Amino acid sequence: MQNMKSMMMPLLILLILVVASIVFAWRGIGMHNQVSVEEARFHALQQEYFIMSKVEREAAVTGSELNQKLVQIQNYPSELLRLKLVGVGKILTGIYLSLLAIIFLLFMMPIRLGKLIKESRQQ
Repeated sequence: MQNMKSMMMPLLILLILVVASIVFAWRGIGMHNQVSVEEARFHALQQEYFIMSKVEREAAVTGSELNQKLVQIQNYPSELLRLKLVGVGKILTGIYLSLLAIIFLLFMMPIRLGKLIKESRQQ
């Protein structure tokens, strides 16, 4: 029973690392998948705006719906970049945490093995 209690803290740390890595990777993949949906919306918005003549676009009143579309078009590339970069960052963070969990296991294995050998010699 004492042996199990001593292993609870490392197992809890391992569980936290594994769950965090899965969550980060999942959210990163979700953000990366959202890019294609947003790109389609961006292209549709561009097509709606640029199908009008240049004279009509320039004659639009400040604050009109047409100018709001232009603002959306101008803001889309930064949003797409954010989705791509933050998505890749979260995926890489998930991979890093997975590797950290593997290193943790490799570090704890000799300690655990040493305890088992010590217990078997005492009996």
